[in-house]
Amino acid sequence: MARVLIVDDDAALLRLLALRLRGEGHDAMEAASGEAALARLDHELPQLLITDLRMGGMDGMQLFEAVHRRHPLLPVLMLTAHGTIPDAVKALQRGVFGYITKPFEARDLMAEVDRALAASQALGANIPIEGAAPGEAWREAILTRSPRMQQLLAEARLIAASDASVLVHGDSGTGKELLARAIHAASARAAQPMVAVNCGAIAENLIESELFGHVKGAFTGAVRDRPGLFAEAQGGTVFLDEIAELPLAMQVRLLRVLQEREVRPVGASHSVAVNVRVISASHRKLDAEVAAGRFREDLFYRLNVVTLTLPALAERREDIALLAQHFMAALAQRYGKPLAGFAPGAMELLAAAAWPGNVRQLHNVVEQCVVLCPSPLVPAALVQRALASQQGELLPFDEARRQFEREYLTQLLKLTAGNVSQAAKLAQRNRTDFYSLLGRHQIEPGAFKA
Repeated sequence: MARVLIVDDDAALLRLLALRLRGEGHDAMEAASGEAALARLDHELPQLLITDLRMGGMDGMQLFEAVHRRHPLLPVLMLTAHGTIPDAVKALQRGVFGYITKPFEARDLMAEVDRALAASQALGANIPIEGAAPGEAWREAILTRSPRMQQLLAEARLIAASDASVLVHGDSGTGKELLARAIHAASARAAQPMVAVNCGAIAENLIESELFGHVKGAFTGAVRDRPGLFAEAQGGTVFLDEIAELPLAMQVRLLRVLQEREVRPVGASHSVAVNVRVISASHRKLDAEVAAGRFREDLFYRLNVVTLTLPALAERREDIALLAQHFMAALAQRYGKPLAGFAPGAMELLAAAAWPGNVRQLHNVVEQCVVLCPSPLVPAALVQRALASQQGELLPFDEARRQFEREYLTQLLKLTAGNVSQAAKLAQRNRTDFYSLLGRHQIEPGAFKA
């Protein structure tokens, strides 16, 4: 069984698709617009997204672009009418997994769904489909033949058996969250939730509510009770990524939670007991942050019971060929390209590259090669071109600002359950300006209502 998110502004077709998928044993999630789909993705990640190409408001391609930025490994199938097949072909060139022409036969639909789900599982884009093999399934998303990584994983397996707090250190792109998920999967808490949060990606005035929850009326915009991420992870694991970005005031609150094993939602008169394991991560050296006065020493010692340090990709070069081949096979399946491997000289270029962006950068390079490759073997020249294009991965200022604005607006609407007046007050904007911002990003407040 797999989770599939279906997006269509045609209510009848949406119901039909959901019935077909449920009839095959899948969990069908429905969204009547692209905006509603993005709101669903803020809460749960499916293994496949199926969307109509032509919709009012945000169309299928705009939805794909937004999803691909946030979840680049999530396969997307596009529903198209006969007259829009040329547009569907262009969509394939942009990275859409496949398209289904309307009207469609049930067997054709399910064949394409099965193909996409196989790619989703191979890519490890999300929670695995049921039936994972026992034994090493806990670390199946981490591919390595590096002795250094094997030793690290052996230590992680031992640590997983305890409830000790773990601090994972490693450069950006080394796979800190993958390691945290592996530790959770190998632990006695594996059947309970693992909740991950990037401490640097939440607006400072929302962090306390996001982590610890709030009660209705606690502040302007708190229109209903919200449990918070610690409560949502009850019995499981909380992964605090980029913990060094947490403001000092919130470090005090977090320390108290770890000491007392209870949280008090904002505005609540009593605390709630929580039973969670905490795994934190940072690309910065926390001891240096403590020395600089940016991180509390007592919190550092509370989090740093056990430290695991992920090596940079340049320090595990024996894994480059293994990872490149894996990414190529999975992405070739995703893009429907009959690739057999790398041409002479191509793998040597990959093996010798500096990889400042680590495994994430390697994946991006291989994906660019797969998309642009005109032959069964990826030529060295294409690898050279992809490596050169990765030298500067910083987003342009305008694009970075747009991305921040959208994420900030989404956080506000989630917090206020779609109440625009309350969200505008929190943002300290008048309602007219706030509506303009929502329109610019094609965000529909109604999609966030409880």
